[in-house]
Amino acid sequence: MISQLIINNIEKSVNSLFHEMGLNYNEDLKISVEQPSHLEHGDYSTNVAMQLAKVLRKAPIQIADMLKNKLEEEGEMEGLVYKIEVAPPGFINMSIDWNQWVKRDFKFPLNNGEKVVIEHTSINPNKSAHIGHLRNSCIGDSLVRLLKRAGYKVEVHNYIDDLGNQLADTVVGILNIPYKKEHSRFGDFCWDIYSTVNKQYEKNPPLLEQRTNVLHSLEEGIENLSWVGLLVADRIVREHIEEMNEFDIHYDLLVWESNIVREGFWTAAFNLLKKTKQFHQETSGKLEGCWVLKQPTTVAEDTESEHSMDKVLVRSNGILTYTAKDIAYHLWKFGLLEKDFMYKRFSEGLWTTNMNGTDASFGQADIVINVIDHRQEYPQAMVKQALEILGYTKQAEKLRHVSYGVVSLSPAAAMELGLDTTDGKASYAMSGRQGIGIKISDLLDLMEGIIENKRSDKSGLSSRTIAAASIRYYLLRFSLLTEVVFDIQQATEVTGNTGVYLMYSHARAVSILSKAEVDLYSEQVVPNEINHMDKAEYALLRHIATWQDTLYAASNELSPHKICTYAHELATLFNNFYAACPIIKADNDKKAFRLWLTLKFKETIGDALTVLGLPSPDRM
Repeated sequence: MISQLIINNIEKSVNSLFHEMGLNYNEDLKISVEQPSHLEHGDYSTNVAMQLAKVLRKAPIQIADMLKNKLEEEGEMEGLVYKIEVAPPGFINMSIDWNQWVKRDFKFPLNNGEKVVIEHTSINPNKSAHIGHLRNSCIGDSLVRLLKRAGYKVEVHNYIDDLGNQLADTVVGILNIPYKKEHSRFGDFCWDIYSTVNKQYEKNPPLLEQRTNVLHSLEEGIENLSWVGLLVADRIVREHIEEMNEFDIHYDLLVWESNIVREGFWTAAFNLLKKTKQFHQETSGKLEGCWVLKQPTTVAEDTESEHSMDKVLVRSNGILTYTAKDIAYHLWKFGLLEKDFMYKRFSEGLWTTNMNGTDASFGQADIVINVIDHRQEYPQAMVKQALEILGYTKQAEKLRHVSYGVVSLSPAAAMELGLDTTDGKASYAMSGRQGIGIKISDLLDLMEGIIENKRSDKSGLSSRTIAAASIRYYLLRFSLLTEVVFDIQQATEVTGNTGVYLMYSHARAVSILSKAEVDLYSEQVVPNEINHMDKAEYALLRHIATWQDTLYAASNELSPHKICTYAHELATLFNNFYAACPIIKADNDKKAFRLWLTLKFKETIGDALTVLGLPSPDRM
């Protein structure tokens, strides 16, 4: 990777400069390089001289000159970097010799095979999934692809909360609310039942007592009610998995919450926690009878706070909180419980925990990554705290929460669903309890119809495949913590920063290479010499050169949107190049170089599309 090579050389030069001046080098100094936005400023630039101004008590421009001399003296970048310049107020700009670059093999630094367990999707199995759930799944699946590309061994979990209030509500509704309406899917029927029963709770409070009865029955798992809950959850989960398959999202293991409780995983975790001072049963006050994980002094002790019940692991009525089960689950993920599940095949390529199953190899993670929206930050911190309390500090450090902003509805989308938007809000929250939201299946059908109507040539990818890729890209391109204000018109666009644009650009490159009879799968001879590049050629090559750096940064930061940003800019630069520079009709030397550049683009955009989980079509 070019940027890492440059950073290493800058670090050596800074260290040498400090040594000359009799100072200790601060290894915490974060040295970064980036590509200047203006091509005339070179290919890479660093502001390290400005960072050092206060420490060295010199003007940044002076420090930059000193470091420039050091870099030229060291000579380790000689050949690759042919020119180093200093620009006010202290930037160091470097220019690459592209003849040297094409001859070098820059290898992506692969991980040594550490095992990562990634948990994502984890939708309550009580109704059809909506677009907010899909954002979680798209982020999680792209992280799976990204970390596999980076050399990790990745295992994908989908946690099924089959003991929660949401499933209990749907069961109460099915058994108590007369409802008659035609539905093609069970999950859509349950969508309506779930919102209906939540409205009925307000009119008929005794129904809430039935929810408590269902919750107890689900945990015990030995009577009519619990079997009804199991059957509902199983059917809903199968529909969820079918939906995710359409977006090329897959899992290795379904972990059912009921197995954690009924097979003694929580009991094992409970026995470990009881040995610590921080876990105890309250004997008085509002939490009397509850088993509580005591908070550190940095966390407010106000029992009226919105998070007060999150530190309760076992309620006074004996019902476990979600956090309790999650702690047990994470102890198992890291291989810290002397227990394991039994497993059965759920569908092709997918296993599930099942007490009547067989042995299999899951868990035992080196790193655990949970994709859960930002509202669950506190419970995730509780799991980490429990690991630390139990002395598993190494595992606590390796537990990462990938937090993201929720999906809400634009005023136009809300109005289309029949919501009152006269209050003029910028966005409207989805609510399963109120039946407000856009189902994944409905959006996919809508998008497929729009694409089908816009296509003149339908011989490439199916409209449904293109629709799924478009929706997936739309949900990935925002930075993680951004609230996605979902607008149907924006989501169904096929031009601009869209998945369709990226896939079309790949198909265009394949078409050009095919017309030129370039073998896409053979070793291509690199250009003998790169001279006098046109601006569009130079801009494209320069951006291609940063692909591995982008991939490395995205995998370290767990940020799929960085790949989206890179890929969109890459496609834009390629289409600019295509418009400005004749390829097949160019003179021989130019033609060879431009075909090679087109091939490099095709390989790079294809790699990016694969990481994002989008097809790399030969034709659209």
